[in-house]
Amino acid sequence: MCGIVGYIGPREATDFLIPGLRRLEYRGYDSAGVATILPHRGIHATKSTGRIDNLNRLLLNMPSPGGVGIGHTRWATHGAPTDENAHPHFGGDGAVAVAHNGVIENFQVLKDRLIADGYEFQSQTDTEVIAHLIDSCLREIRPDEDVVAADYEPLVRVVQKALAQLQGTYGLVILFRDYPEVLMAARLGSPLIIGVGSGEYYVASDASPLVGQTDKIVYIADHEVALMTADKLRVVHRDQGRVSHSVEVLEIESGDVELGGYAHYMLKEIFEQPEAIRNAMRGRLDPDAATARFGGLNLSPQQLRQADRLMLTACGTSWHAGLVGEYQIEALARIPVEVEYASELRYSNPPLGRNTLLFAVTQSGETADTLAALREMKRKGYPTMAICNVVGSTIAQEADGGVYLHAGPEIGVASTKAFTSQCTVLAMLALYFGRLHHLGYDAGIRAIEHLQELPDKVSGALETNDRVKEIAEKYADCNNFLYLGRQFNFPAALEGALKLKEISYIHAEGYPAAEMKHGPIALVDKNTPSVFIMARDAVYDKVMANVQEIKARGGPVIAVVCEGDRRIGRLADDVIEVPATADFLQPIVSVIPLQFLAYHIAVARGCDVDKPRNLAKSVTVE
Repeated sequence: MCGIVGYIGPREATDFLIPGLRRLEYRGYDSAGVATILPHRGIHATKSTGRIDNLNRLLLNMPSPGGVGIGHTRWATHGAPTDENAHPHFGGDGAVAVAHNGVIENFQVLKDRLIADGYEFQSQTDTEVIAHLIDSCLREIRPDEDVVAADYEPLVRVVQKALAQLQGTYGLVILFRDYPEVLMAARLGSPLIIGVGSGEYYVASDASPLVGQTDKIVYIADHEVALMTADKLRVVHRDQGRVSHSVEVLEIESGDVELGGYAHYMLKEIFEQPEAIRNAMRGRLDPDAATARFGGLNLSPQQLRQADRLMLTACGTSWHAGLVGEYQIEALARIPVEVEYASELRYSNPPLGRNTLLFAVTQSGETADTLAALREMKRKGYPTMAICNVVGSTIAQEADGGVYLHAGPEIGVASTKAFTSQCTVLAMLALYFGRLHHLGYDAGIRAIEHLQELPDKVSGALETNDRVKEIAEKYADCNNFLYLGRQFNFPAALEGALKLKEISYIHAEGYPAAEMKHGPIALVDKNTPSVFIMARDAVYDKVMANVQEIKARGGPVIAVVCEGDRRIGRLADDVIEVPATADFLQPIVSVIPLQFLAYHIAVARGCDVDKPRNLAKSVTVE
């Protein structure tokens, strides 16, 4: 869950490393560091706790020159956020410098062995083990061996030997003091992308630092090592030897990764949702056949029709989207759906029929638990699909097929547009599977019409921003919230509570509204607002009764309702009206003011909205 960057070329490396780290800071911001190298002067490192700004101030006073360098922004796993634990870490007497994203599970065994061999450790991290291990292998190069003449093959061999001893995950960038013209990278389970420039190469954990630098990228796969000089890239696979690498086009534009006048990325991404939903649907609705269509499922309609059970697996916000998908698919397609936390599925042994189809739902495509669950299901022989936002990500590559969200980069740690895009894709899958089974033509056409209207409905919900800001300022000092909804809107309640917890650090819980009286009602008092997500659906009167139960006990009520609802005004303290749509799409519209509520409360409380404490965007550790 750290961000790593690297550069080799004619420019000062820090001119890329620092801006690159700023774009990766959503991956971790406990500490940061860079290391650069100059011939005959060794590797120079600058490290600091806290944000990239702290590191940049140090570099202004003490520059780190050189055209080859690596950088890192940290989300701590082993050891507290300190200067000593900040990356890059050195191996031996400074012959190697390493920046690492991932977790080395057997680091203690390796550390004990290295200490016995005379190595001294300066940090509590697992990463320092990698640096010392590479150094120990580096010493095995014969004094008479000409590494440069051998096209640096001995260096590749050294790194591969060290990596073979690691258990866990890693994305690595590596510098060598005695080979200042070389930059190396390697990956297993943690993303790495190489940008191809003119006489220069870039490395990053994801594509965002490369925007504006190059539009040509190479995805590094698991068990691959990349060796770069300024004019050449070589990629070597553990089992296959040297492999050819395909250069692909980077389709992200500068505006996608810049604030564009918004105060925070989260706010920007909330307002991007109508267009993100349009992109998710573009080319996928087929009115002639009254269905949806997907080009990447890689299974025929006959094969998909045989699926008699769907399993959705995910973590966090994506898990909530999966719950929305469960309601959507069961309502439209009448296929049983099970939604599992990926962290639980990877270690469980559920009894599943042979015609079960797995969908892994993920924004980043790198979530460690979701990836492990997908691999376990593949190992058991089940077909696997990905619903993913990041092209070329590990889950997208390893799944048998899938659907890209096309939501664009999501930089705010608290997911917004990925959630609504996931729900939209799941709604289209519900339509698709419904039309494969019992759903009639007319019902399919109506579903398409509702989907086509959805971006405008979400745009209407965005108009609640000012009203929600007023409500947020009213309740910003409260320290407990309840979020309540039923049926399709129950997952929206869970997601609203999660957003508030993530960025404002307020305790919040989401429940099915009827479950409130089975325990949570004990929490109700004048300082505990209850946020109800209500639609004019079959359970509207039931939810209204739950509102009355809260009011009878003196609890404030904030109600998110459909436009024109006049009944709720007699009970609720504050009402937020959003456009009405079909039941299976309502949570996509109703979640918008919940995102605003979390955002504005966090701002009112002085919280760092885009970089909430203890969290990172892409959870690549278990």
